[in-house]
Amino acid sequence: NRKVCIIDSGINRDHEDLVGNVMTGEYDAGTGWWYTDENSHGTHVAGTIAAVNNAGVGVVGVNANKKLKLHIVKVFGANGWAYSSSLASAANKCGAAGANVISMSLGGGRKSNTEQTAFNNLQTQGVLSIAAAGNDGNTIVSYPAGYASVMMVGALDENKAWATFSQYNSKVEISAPGVQVLSTVPMNSGMGAVLTVGSSTYAPGIMEGSPVAVATAPLANFGIGDAVNPAMAGKVCLIQRGTVDFATKVTNCQNSGGVGAVVYNNVAGAFGGTLGTTITNIPSVTTTDTEGAAMLGQLGQSATVGVQPSSYEYFDGTSMATPHVSAVAALVWSYFPTCTGVQIRSSLTKSAMDLGTAGRDNKFGYGLVQAKAAHDRIASLGCGN
Repeated sequence: NRKVCIIDSGINRDHEDLVGNVMTGEYDAGTGWWYTDENSHGTHVAGTIAAVNNAGVGVVGVNANKKLKLHIVKVFGANGWAYSSSLASAANKCGAAGANVISMSLGGGRKSNTEQTAFNNLQTQGVLSIAAAGNDGNTIVSYPAGYASVMMVGALDENKAWATFSQYNSKVEISAPGVQVLSTVPMNSGMGAVLTVGSSTYAPGIMEGSPVAVATAPLANFGIGDAVNPAMAGKVCLIQRGTVDFATKVTNCQNSGGVGAVVYNNVAGAFGGTLGTTITNIPSVTTTDTEGAAMLGQLGQSATVGVQPSSYEYFDGTSMATPHVSAVAALVWSYFPTCTGVQIRSSLTKSAMDLGTAGRDNKFGYGLVQAKAAHDRIASLGCGN
């Protein structure tokens, strides 16, 4: 019964993981129709909020039951801001459409009295506005997130640690996942990595610069990949990170007759690699140290490695954290529709998982947003406590 207005780059309305949601929007002379998305950002945000739970397909949004209403105000084109009016106008269109929550994965360093007045008025009308802290990793306050009537969201990684790109200051109010967030992008517009060995399916990253291709062959240990080895002919090369650059590793695999390359980390966790300006013709992916160790126990088994078109991608940013909070706000609010936006905002901060130093701090705000805890708090104490 809640409506979230997404101010962003539009949405791929026909995406397989978004179809079935109630979606509305409008035409703008500068950006075109709301149901197109030229840079994937808005569709990614929308998937975090409302991707439907298609078994075995895609992702699951915070509100996956198709009951949430989405209203799209498209302000970005392929190359950035292209809206024919201001952010204040976009926000007011959200208000006019009956939005309960406004989600803004955007921001800048300039403060505007016109914007501030618009968001103050929307708050008075009961709307909850939520925006990204920014991705410069410094203490600068971004707007609209910096206005008192807007909730500022910082980003965390999968270990609930502060994301080092997330701006931190006295205005950060709450945090949510913002590192390697998998969500929807316009159909077949993205790239996805695939990696299976024997009966095991892994979760690789794309080696930037890899060709779009898939190869299947026995897995072989190529060590650190610093020299050509004819024993790799017709094999998928398993290569440890370190000593020489990624382009050299993959090129040596290719020159050895290898048909694909998997580079695993030499320290804990996943990583992003790039081939730079080097052109290769075999697919290459990255993976964690843990998965690399597991694959060392599967040498000789059939491995499939590749990069192929995908309708889902991993993005980083406070832009990804913001829709998590917007969606949780709408989800919790749907159980208590008589609450105001200010009351929902307060309940989210009071029920957040405290991280960092005790109490509110500049990197985490009040902590990690928690849907169930916020719901239970309101159920027990009411909207205004």
